[in-house]
Amino acid sequence: MREWEVGVSRHGGWAGSGAPLVDKSGLTYVGAMQTTLAQSSPEPKPAQGPRPASVTGMGRDSGGEKVTLMDPAESRSLIEALLRSEVYQEYERAFSEATGLVVSLRPVESWRLSHHGKRYESPFCSLMSERSRSCAACLQVQERLVEMAVEGARTINCFAGLSDTAVPIRLGNQIVGFLQTGQVFRKRPTRQQFARVCRTLEEWGLDYDRARLEEAFFKTRVVSPRQHESAVKLLTIFAQHLALISNQVLLQQKNAEPPVITRAKAYIQEHMAEDLSLSRVAKAVNTSTFYFCKMFKKFTGINFTDYLSRVRIEKAKNLLLNPNLRVSEIAFEVGFQSLTHFNRVFKKILGQSPTQYRAQLLGR
Repeated sequence: MREWEVGVSRHGGWAGSGAPLVDKSGLTYVGAMQTTLAQSSPEPKPAQGPRPASVTGMGRDSGGEKVTLMDPAESRSLIEALLRSEVYQEYERAFSEATGLVVSLRPVESWRLSHHGKRYESPFCSLMSERSRSCAACLQVQERLVEMAVEGARTINCFAGLSDTAVPIRLGNQIVGFLQTGQVFRKRPTRQQFARVCRTLEEWGLDYDRARLEEAFFKTRVVSPRQHESAVKLLTIFAQHLALISNQVLLQQKNAEPPVITRAKAYIQEHMAEDLSLSRVAKAVNTSTFYFCKMFKKFTGINFTDYLSRVRIEKAKNLLLNPNLRVSEIAFEVGFQSLTHFNRVFKKILGQSPTQYRAQLLGR
């Protein structure tokens, strides 16, 4: 796992041209963290370095194998399903209670602060999120982090020295999302470090209450490198588990019944006694007859006429339990226009006539 630091420019943006990202292993990455902050500043603007790249659609893992990112809309849908799952909710609770660290699950593309509002959120990070300029800086770090995490688990340090880590969730060669933790110091912060943070915020034109800022800064959790490494290992293991669950969710979503079919089934159930036609039901669910016919067969496995007949026969089976109802009454009540047609369809589906079926049920 690589660790990164991000430089800060004098004028409020992340270090752009001339300010590198430094890999602790000795590699240097030219800065791609130039931030365009939301508010204007009386100081001159920093030189325009390259803008931070959004998470690109392709990268390589540590073994040099090509990996791609899931379509952002599909990723959001999948992550929303995972967030609702009992497995993820139990893991998030257990992880945070055991480590004292915040953990979040995010899609491949997101402009929301992953940890904001969570129980174990750093008080300092919570304070930074209150102002648009510092919030924008935090978002830039988050985007850079997930861009690097395409290659595997990565850790990045923000301007204040807090570490954040992202672990990719991979399905084959496709990344579907990221697990993220952090907002911690990995060595105890100093007064000199806090003074530098204050100067940076002043250069950004941000006027924080110094006492409140100091309290939040020094209240931020400090973990040892070993504790941090263990937490990342836990996230990596869970990311593999989430990948398996993701595959199951995707299969369910792929086979899920479209809303138009669900509405059609409900409409048929409610109006089965009436003269129903394919075109009438298609109109009721606001779709063309051709499209509805095709989709209905695809998701039910049978055509519209056969499905309607089966719904009517199921209702007739229940009504036949009532010995006071004549078979002809039942036939018309469930939507058949003639007793002969009813008898023929009933025998085709169940292998016996309505009268035989009733006699068998009532022991006659």
